[in-house]
Amino acid sequence: MKIPFEHLDKAFENRVRLQIMSVLVVNDRYDFNSLKELLGVTDGNLASHLKGLEKEEYILVNKSFLGRKPNTNYEATPKGKQAFKQHLDALDQFIKSTKS
Repeated sequence: MKIPFEHLDKAFENRVRLQIMSVLVVNDRYDFNSLKELLGVTDGNLASHLKGLEKEEYILVNKSFLGRKPNTNYEATPKGKQAFKQHLDALDQFIKSTKS
């Protein structure tokens, strides 16, 4: 059986990016501080991974204010959801192909 490695997306090779997309695919949107707390990462680490996913057009960034406080929310784009699904499907096929 040929493994569809071409469907593995380099954008999701990092654990943090994989976790971000896992959260955003099952939630309409998630804010920066909640993501940071959930994933247990630093501001800088989270920000750099979010920028990478935004550059791939896998997530949208929504900035607003709650009172006087800035609030940044993220959501998965249709392109991001499709790419993530293909990535998971490729992993699933690989795992199934290795069963003896």
